[in-house]
Amino acid sequence: MLLLLVGVSPGQAQRLTFVGRVTEAANGKPVPFASLFVPGSSIGITADAEGRYELSVPQPIDTLVASALGFGVQKKAVGRQPRQTVNFALGTGAVSLGEVVVRPRENPAYVILRRVQAHKPQNDKRSLDGFEFDSYNRVQTSLTNLPDRLAQRRVIKDMLALADTLGQPHDAANPASLPVFASEILSRFYMHNRPLRKREEIRKTQMRGLGPREGSVLSQILGSSFQDYDFYLNWQNILGKDFISPIADGWRLAYEYELQDSVRIGQDWCYQLGVVPRRAQDLAFVGTIWITAETYALRRVDLKISPQANLNFVSQLTVFQELTPPADGPGLPVRTKVAIGVKPADKQAGILVRFTTLNSGFERRPRDLAFYDRPMETAANAYEVPKGFFEQHRPDSLSTAEQHSFVMLDSVKELPSVRSLLDVADILVNGYKRVGKLDVGPLLAIYGFNNVEGHRLRMGFRTTPEMSRNWFTRAYLAYGFRDEQFKYGLRINRIVERRHWTVASVEYRHDLDQVALLDNEFGQENPLFDAAARLGNVRQGRPLMRDLSLASLQTDVFRGFTQKITVRRQSFSPLYRFAYYNTERREPGAPTAADFTLAEVILESRYARDEVLVENGNRRMAMGLMRWPVFTFRYIMGVNQVLGSDFKYQKFNFVVTQSVQLGQLGRADYRIDAGYIPSTVPYPILKTHLGNQSPFYNGAAFNLMRFFEFVSDRYVAVRVEDHFEGLFLNSVPLLKKLNWRLLATGNVLYGGVSAANRHLTPPLDPHDGRPLPTFQSLGRLPYAEVGYGVENIFKVARVDFLHRLTYRDAPDARNFGVKLSLQFKL
Repeated sequence: MLLLLVGVSPGQAQRLTFVGRVTEAANGKPVPFASLFVPGSSIGITADAEGRYELSVPQPIDTLVASALGFGVQKKAVGRQPRQTVNFALGTGAVSLGEVVVRPRENPAYVILRRVQAHKPQNDKRSLDGFEFDSYNRVQTSLTNLPDRLAQRRVIKDMLALADTLGQPHDAANPASLPVFASEILSRFYMHNRPLRKREEIRKTQMRGLGPREGSVLSQILGSSFQDYDFYLNWQNILGKDFISPIADGWRLAYEYELQDSVRIGQDWCYQLGVVPRRAQDLAFVGTIWITAETYALRRVDLKISPQANLNFVSQLTVFQELTPPADGPGLPVRTKVAIGVKPADKQAGILVRFTTLNSGFERRPRDLAFYDRPMETAANAYEVPKGFFEQHRPDSLSTAEQHSFVMLDSVKELPSVRSLLDVADILVNGYKRVGKLDVGPLLAIYGFNNVEGHRLRMGFRTTPEMSRNWFTRAYLAYGFRDEQFKYGLRINRIVERRHWTVASVEYRHDLDQVALLDNEFGQENPLFDAAARLGNVRQGRPLMRDLSLASLQTDVFRGFTQKITVRRQSFSPLYRFAYYNTERREPGAPTAADFTLAEVILESRYARDEVLVENGNRRMAMGLMRWPVFTFRYIMGVNQVLGSDFKYQKFNFVVTQSVQLGQLGRADYRIDAGYIPSTVPYPILKTHLGNQSPFYNGAAFNLMRFFEFVSDRYVAVRVEDHFEGLFLNSVPLLKKLNWRLLATGNVLYGGVSAANRHLTPPLDPHDGRPLPTFQSLGRLPYAEVGYGVENIFKVARVDFLHRLTYRDAPDARNFGVKLSLQFKL
């Protein structure tokens, strides 16, 4: 009656909102996950990891209470304004509890975990057809534990002086911390689950400090596409390592659980479970997870790696994540915070990287498949950020220390010493030196020495996206002082259409090559390999001069399915004693030749399901692990009497590669390579299987096979390498402290050469009558070698023990070998 008399309906009753932060009274630090509630009611909420909260109540109240374990309860009177800021500063307190003994038949946490497994299909975001959301990502990188000798270097001294000038406060917990890089990205992220497709539209991005060049690959992978932490998956891949999830299918084999409490998160009543790995050295987490009491959905995680985990160089790894309420559907990440600390050694500086991801604007719906054809798209004005833009659009607030860090990083690039350091870092990462709108290099190939060319000098360049986003040109000129010959190369790519990545290419090259490397297609893309291939004794690889001309066209028929056609002409002039019969007569005295020319048409198909591709201006590359097999098929047709060609032939090649997660057995990488050449051609055109006579292990070679030990015109090769991580050794009391890791390898090769190809090479040199270098092929038995080894010795060394299983009686056969290698693996 009173409401009706004053003209207010019940639906118009006042709703109040309280916001604020809960901190410690002693030092002002946030109190994570404090409880806020209205006394005498069921209304309440839990603060976040930073102590912040927002509580709405349906009617006016006069008191709000904050409490947390280990702190005293604090009550505050509140008014009736629609929106009020109420902060709490809690003093220390203690609660004395009487002893309670509980003897259940089993750990009550196990009951909850079994129900989590039963409810996974309805709670996992993969049950959705698709979803999308707005995303904000912030990355902050700092140098930590700076030793005195490093702090005295000019670039560090300049940055520290700049920080003092700008009044940056010192970190009491880490006084030797120095911010070096920060980035912020606003984007819209899209996911389609069946089939799996991703797309991210980067709308605005800003980088501060010693960061990557804008538009580079690294600048693009700082978005949501590469910050996806999903604990519903059995394995969480972080830093290239597979960590088992606390709610994985095999949870009971990996973790111990403790039911600690029941708390409210938002409107959801949750079980709070403590988790620790059963074996401290395993790649598993320590921390807390929260499971909703009604739907058994994962609501929040706060985890870190075990301090004893078998992991190199990583001093810190923490993951905090909060998911959307189950009432909204399967959980999507609302807030994710990750901190990764890397410290190579005790007396060396470390790196701390902090990732913050805040998502909003959730929509649980898929788009048409064609919408996902371009998984990464950056707006044309994404790097044009008006002053104050992120201050207005940032969904959270920066701390005082973070604000000072950002101001410093905005100025740090102007320091001459920092600009010099960035130039050096860019050269080390890319192999090229930026000069205007050109990249000069690769610098590793500027000088070389081998026993054919003697001293070799080379200069080259490639164009950059700043010059043209649709044209890419690469050229070089080299000179050998012993053979007194110039070598040169030019390649031009034209991006015709970006949605399907349609690229036309032409190339011409005149340079020294080796028979053993003719099948290698990545030399020009790998400056280190390209430089190393021309060092030392290249006569072991049977050198020749190669003239190459080609034109190609590539396009994606659909996502992950790439087609390429190439027309190629090659001329070879061997620089070692070589000859072949060039008529139908295959007998001593018959005509022979040494040089030969090939004209070829190459058709190539590649299918990589769900592969993530990132554009780097005018180039494109794959990122991440190969979760599905990648299939590549290549057909080469040699055309006779066209463009001066000497042979008509066909070549078929099929390759399958994948990286497979084997659960407790670690991760295995395999490659299946099959080829068939049903034609008669000189052996440089056949398949020369790569051997290894060095003391160092080579994953791409048969490590107990000699150079040119076997050549094939039909073959199948299978390579498998399994890294067991800490399996077995983590359970041995004395050895587990060493953090060694077992591995196993296996290489099997089936192959052979037809009689026609064997007889195409004359036994004697037609000029001097001496025996010609020849080759041998496999018989009925396959070539096989197996190995086992230990990696992570002193964190960088690997030792492989290899056994040759077949052709053990061959001349100069090495039936057992020990190979060393150095690797930097986490």
